[in-house]
Amino acid sequence: MRYAAFMLTLMPVVANAQTAGWGNLGKAEDKGFSWTAPLWPSFWMAWTPATLAVFIGIFSAMALLTVLEIRRPGGDERTGILGLTTTRGDRLFISLLGTSYIFMAWLWLMGMPLWWPLALAIAWGAFCFWKV
Repeated sequence: MRYAAFMLTLMPVVANAQTAGWGNLGKAEDKGFSWTAPLWPSFWMAWTPATLAVFIGIFSAMALLTVLEIRRPGGDERTGILGLTTTRGDRLFISLLGTSYIFMAWLWLMGMPLWWPLALAIAWGAFCFWKV
């Protein structure tokens, strides 16, 4: 009986704490768009909008190369300024490899933000498909 009386005296305190803002303590706030927030928090891989954009870009480039290969078979071989005989797929691979090195070096030397290495990576990709 004493326990019930004690709990009844605490009821207004609990209700008052919830109306004062303690009821929202465990709820997550919506902070808007974030490039690093997980898209699916319970998924096994940390898919963020940035990783999704990278994979969509890679698969789109591969689809474009497939369409170009169907239109003009043979890979469009040529010898570039590096002295290598490359095809379109080789140039895509060299540009993706160089892009990853650009981003890793930028993060190691400068840190965030990553807009300048993105511009450098786009310029590197254009250079690879134009001259390599």
